[in-house]
Amino acid sequence: MIRRFALMIDPVSTDDTRDDYRDTFTQVDAAAPALSVGELSTQRGDGVFESIGVVDGHAQEVVPHLERLAHSARLCDLPAPHLPQWRQAIETAAAQCGDGEAVIKLILSRGVEHGPTPTAWVTAAPASDFGAVRAAGVKVVTLDRGYDLGAAERAPWLLLGAKTLSYAVNMAALREAHRRGADDAVFLSSDGFVLEAPTASLILRFGDRFVTPAPNGGILHGTTQLSVYEHLQSRGFEVGYDRIPASDLPRADAAWLVSSVRLAVAITAVDDQPLPVDPALTAEWNQYLLSPRD
Repeated sequence: MIRRFALMIDPVSTDDTRDDYRDTFTQVDAAAPALSVGELSTQRGDGVFESIGVVDGHAQEVVPHLERLAHSARLCDLPAPHLPQWRQAIETAAAQCGDGEAVIKLILSRGVEHGPTPTAWVTAAPASDFGAVRAAGVKVVTLDRGYDLGAAERAPWLLLGAKTLSYAVNMAALREAHRRGADDAVFLSSDGFVLEAPTASLILRFGDRFVTPAPNGGILHGTTQLSVYEHLQSRGFEVGYDRIPASDLPRADAAWLVSSVRLAVAITAVDDQPLPVDPALTAEWNQYLLSPRD
């Protein structure tokens, strides 16, 4: 049985070379208050995070998630996370997850306002049951994100390539999708290119070629998308990254949203226009994504 679990982490210097970091973790009651009212993660969303899928006690894609956490920290001018310490924290949390699917979250905040150190913690909890949506797929609407494709490079202070705690816009996009009768959204750049979903990466199929929007447009390089690409390449398919015009989205032979916990879900319609679906390939991807992967 999967239970809720939480660890507060005392961040250490990246120069620390010990083998055991267990004395830097403090287990706390996952249902009890643990943060100061001056914590900037809650006051301003000033921090970064990762969500890691766990299957039968095995944390998936740990290295890519840790690398992306470090990348987000660099973009936000946060202290570099000590990756061996965080990996041991993940292992500790995963050991509390029994059979079934769970999610581990890594959070690195700037800390208490005017405080000397960042705040860091790890949680583990049961994952939602995504069996139905993996089988049925989702309808999406396209929404303008309000930035052109060059905004991330031109204005790095927008933090478009970081996985920050500031998810209010992403949640507002999902609510707008629901108001329009859809299940999810796909962001478009203001100059008309496909980006990503609020909480997932996008993969399109054109014939035997699979393509995802290039991550240099201020979007996250999806860990699950990378795993799917590895699987497709092992099957002999061509995969790639590209600037994808919005007009190509409804013309795709198939499309998916992929993420660490929901895994792969087929897109069944874009702005009320039906899209072809490949149930067998979707099921194959999810079977692969549920297998142990480091």
